[in-house]
This record gives sequence, C-alpha cells and structure tokens, in this order.
Amino acid sequence: MMNDSLQPHDVSVDLINSQILGKPGLHTLQIRDGVVKTIATKPDPAAAVIDVGGDWISLGGIDLQINGGLGLAFPELTGENHQQLQGICEYLWHQGVDGFLPTIVTTTVEKFRRSLAILGEFQGDRKGEAAEILGVHLEGPFLNEQKRGAHPENCLLPLTIDNVKRVLGDYEKVVKVMTLAPELDPTKTVIPYLRSLGIIVSLGHSQANLAVANEAFNQGATMVTHAFNAMPPLHHREPGLLGAALCRSEVFCGAIADGHHVCPTMLDLLLRGSKGEIFVVSDALAPLGLADGVYPWDERRIEVTGGVARLEDGTLAGTTLSLLRGAENLVRWGICSAAEAIALVTETPRRAIALSTEIIGQPITRLLRWREDQGCLRGQRLRIGVRI
Repeated sequence: MMNDSLQPHDVSVDLINSQILGKPGLHTLQIRDGVVKTIATKPDPAAAVIDVGGDWISLGGIDLQINGGLGLAFPELTGENHQQLQGICEYLWHQGVDGFLPTIVTTTVEKFRRSLAILGEFQGDRKGEAAEILGVHLEGPFLNEQKRGAHPENCLLPLTIDNVKRVLGDYEKVVKVMTLAPELDPTKTVIPYLRSLGIIVSLGHSQANLAVANEAFNQGATMVTHAFNAMPPLHHREPGLLGAALCRSEVFCGAIADGHHVCPTMLDLLLRGSKGEIFVVSDALAPLGLADGVYPWDERRIEVTGGVARLEDGTLAGTTLSLLRGAENLVRWGICSAAEAIALVTETPRRAIALSTEIIGQPITRLLRWREDQGCLRGQRLRIGVRI
C-alpha cells in the first residue's frame, strides 16, 4: 500500500482491478511519476500495487452550466472577487469537477462585460488543486420572453448581430457557449456569426418549432440547454426544439438530473431516444456549497430547500446540488448503468466542447474513483491508499 503522504508527482503505482470507461473487463492502470502511463491487462511485477476492487476510475467531471457558488453569482462579479473565484474553483475540484463553464445568466450589458473581463483575467491565474475555467457560458440575454423562466424580463434583448457585439464587447474569445432562442432572429445570420467567432451555439429558453430548430441546427447550432426545461414539451404533432435535437446525431443535449427539473421517467426516455449525446449539468446557483435558506439573487431572492432553488413566486431557478450527484441519482433511479452515468458527467461534456477524453497522459490528481454498491454509486477524487 502506498503512503498517503506522497505527493502526486512522486506516485508510481499499478491500480489493479480497475474498471475503465469504454474498456470491458478489469484492467491495470499504470501510473508513473503521478501520470497515467498506460492501461494494461496485468501489473508490472516490479511495481507497487493497489487493488481498487473493481471500482471505476475516470477523469474528473466537466460542468457546462454552473451559475455561481459559495454565495457568489457570476453575473455579480467585481474586481474584489478574485479570492472568491479561487475558492469556488477549489470547492468544485474537491467535489470532483476538473473544469467548468461559469454561466452568466441574463443581466445588463454592463454586467455581462464586467464579468467576462474578470473571468478572462482569472482563467490563467488558477492555483493549486482547483477546477479549471474552460470558458464562459452566456445563458442570455437573447431568450424568448415566454420561456424566460427565472431570467429577468427587463434585461432581455432582441437577437441581432449588433446586440451580440454589444454584449461580447472585446471578450468574444472568453465565451465558449451561448444559449439563445433561434426564433428571435428573422435574418438567420446570428448563429453563423457566432460560429465564425468559435462560439458554440446552444438552443434554449425558446419556443422554436421543429422547422425553426432544424434550420438552426443546419446553421451550426450543436447543443441544447437543459433539455425539457424552458422549451415546449414533446408533442406527437409538433415535436418542437427537443424533438428536432433528439433526431440529430451531431447535437448534444444538456440535462439537469436533480429529480425536480425533469421527472426521472422523462430522463429515461431522453437517454433511450436520442441519436445524439446527452450530458448532465448541475445548473447550480450561488448558494452551491451553502446550507438551505433564503439568498439574494440580482434584485430578487431565492429560497433553497433540499438543494432546489426557487424564486419567491415559486418559479424554479436552479439547484445547489453537485455535478456528480446527477450521475449518482441516475444510477439510484435505475435509469443508467454506472458506466453510462459516469460518462454523462465526464466524457460526454468533454466531447460537447471538443476536449480530449483520453485518460492516458493525465495526472493522477484529475482522476475520480467511483464505487458501486447495491444500486448506489459514489464518486470522489482518487486518493492513493484510501478506499471509498
């Protein structure tokens, strides 16, 4: 057994009886000098060996939609929040998240630009054991008023290239994903423009019908924001935005697996019926990491009960549950195998934003260990010598 006090760069060990995504059977994960060297069928006779007893080993989670944490909402960022941002990154890392897209929900143009500037500056300044900011997700302000959900109506803007430029300012390189309602653009020019900037277009908070959604996907949109939520329901005569997405192999659909945003039965149908790929997001709000209670949210307040956040009028606003909890829920509900659930929070979101899913060459600090026991799944950071 290895000594827990060893630093990651010192670790050279074979993890035997490991389950690895995409590789049937049990394998040996060979780690040399703290980095995954190879996946083998049997250990090196000269190596130190740890038997992980059939537990799954994976890369860390990737959260493509998270609105804040530890009391800080990303639209409210100021120059004073550097330490809080570092604290959020550290918190997420300990929750098993390797990287994330800070999500700026609908707010004023001034706040969009200020938050983009601060997040852009912070991206390269992360220290130590901390999740990486992979870019920013703009969820608004180009949303359909009828499907705005908890987004403030007074900050919504018409979907035009000029307004997109106003919001982005000089920070288009910071933005990785933009959620928009495609039916708001009669010119059909905005999606191609965003794609020319390298921004992934996600459809959401939308009333788009099947024809409009298909046109948007043909123009280059490749993602759907929180499937089922803030869009028309699936209907046998008008499948709508989600119906269009499920028939396209190139489209990635995000989903919230907290049991409140979407009924588990519908999540089961989503996973069974999609030609594309599904990934899980936390959609966590600023009280992530804090106790249930009432918290400020822009000029309004949200109440968090059991990890579910609602506005004072009862409108569902988000969650305060961790990303990995979504995978654990899907196994507990009997919807997914452990391998399928783990992939939904680790590999699929990586593919959605064109990140490598290769485990070989990754530092041991980026690995998760998942234990499956009697229909329950639990994941956490791999610690040498510690069994979960």
